[in-house]
Amino acid sequence: MNAHLEQLSPRPLWRHFRTLCNTPRPSGHEAALVAILERWAEGLGLAHDRDAFGNLRIRKAATPGFESAPGVILQGHLDMVAQANADHPHDFTRDPIETRVGDDGWLHACDTTLGADNGLGVAAALAILEDETLEHGPLEALFTLEEESSMGGALNLAEGWLEGSLLLNLDSEDRGQVYIGCAGGADVIVEAQLPTAPLADDEVPLGLSLTGLSGGHSGIDIHKGLGNANRLLVRVLRALEPFGARLVDYRGGTLRNALPREAFATLVLPDADEAPARERVAALQAELRAELSGVDEGLTLTLSPLDVRPAGALTEQASRLLVRALHVAPCGVERMSVEVPGVVETSNNLGVVSLEGGRFHLCALVRSLRDSATADLADRFRALFELIGARTRVENAYPGWTPSPQSPLLARFRRLHREQLGIEAEVKVIHAGLECGILGGKYPRLDMISFGPLIRGAHSPHERVALDSVTEFWGLLRALVEDLARGETP
Repeated sequence: MNAHLEQLSPRPLWRHFRTLCNTPRPSGHEAALVAILERWAEGLGLAHDRDAFGNLRIRKAATPGFESAPGVILQGHLDMVAQANADHPHDFTRDPIETRVGDDGWLHACDTTLGADNGLGVAAALAILEDETLEHGPLEALFTLEEESSMGGALNLAEGWLEGSLLLNLDSEDRGQVYIGCAGGADVIVEAQLPTAPLADDEVPLGLSLTGLSGGHSGIDIHKGLGNANRLLVRVLRALEPFGARLVDYRGGTLRNALPREAFATLVLPDADEAPARERVAALQAELRAELSGVDEGLTLTLSPLDVRPAGALTEQASRLLVRALHVAPCGVERMSVEVPGVVETSNNLGVVSLEGGRFHLCALVRSLRDSATADLADRFRALFELIGARTRVENAYPGWTPSPQSPLLARFRRLHREQLGIEAEVKVIHAGLECGILGGKYPRLDMISFGPLIRGAHSPHERVALDSVTEFWGLLRALVEDLARGETP
């Protein structure tokens, strides 16, 4: 599958990306890809090893005469976000990603995420390793696991394992830009067992759904005003409280680091209130579409009768408390940075919410350029949901990456960017969880930058990459590796 990828330029990079597309690799299911890459490395005579967590390192000795050059680490993550359109059945653990080249000069997937995040960075590192025309110092390619689900690979990376002093993170998504700092973050998990009660004779079950949102990356896209399906459907449930609505179940979002595109609930209410409730939902659809006009145009809100009568629903008090707690929970941009104008400092994504049989579960992803603000926002969740008797815990916390504007590696990249593309590279800090902050904590002497091709719609089925930006990215990467080996002045 995806044979057309090998006709694109640069061919070595796209050949490797084809392998990645054809090999299922959602978070936690990278083993098959790791095995393929190990066999590939052995075929080229390249050394490879794994740490205790399973992160893969492939090494290549320096070109003769460049043994004393500083060691360069090419770094990316092997996993991808698994998101598909609701009407497109796709098993991300078994099915390959089907790609297509659009007339617009972009590469797309067919109704799923593309995996350009971070597949193109991984493919570029592999192409560098096999390039026999390149003059380079000692090279290491570090491929981490479970970045998208938990940052697990970076958090559990072996210390004292990597040998290089310069790290090129290939996981950024904007051409003409280089990143030198990023937000830290933490997962906030809320759980509760809430009381239920049988349905009254006059209560009828209804299905409530909110679909059609664009979705996106919960860090990069958090400030764009896109809809969050959980936030919006809870708003609808709040508006249905006067009709005596009680929640039966709920499911919204699939990943804590993706803006939820869809959410679904089952509720019950007195049959006499069904007609006015339908009118209220229709009015809310118009209101929400107006609010999202020009930003997220596809929202559809429906309330329909169900044939199956559930055994019970949350008690009226429990339903009201849960909906109200979710309604006031932090969601979206909390604060913009003063030190880095135009960059989000602190945010939260209500990523995954579920209710079944009275068991409530929420997973939110808090991000901030300040670790203290991450901790405070997580504590606000704890304080809020303790009011309804829920238990809250914080998992997978990772630090931010403190910018180093005077980095010699950054100076080299900026010079090469001017020489290669004729324009200055924008130096940026990103409100997303690059692994650099974690890696820098384990290897504090690393000089690091992050750059990549132009990717849009990451973490959603709208993900796409501009083909000409991949050519630029590849040229910059090759030039930088050679420049670092030759030791030319910044």
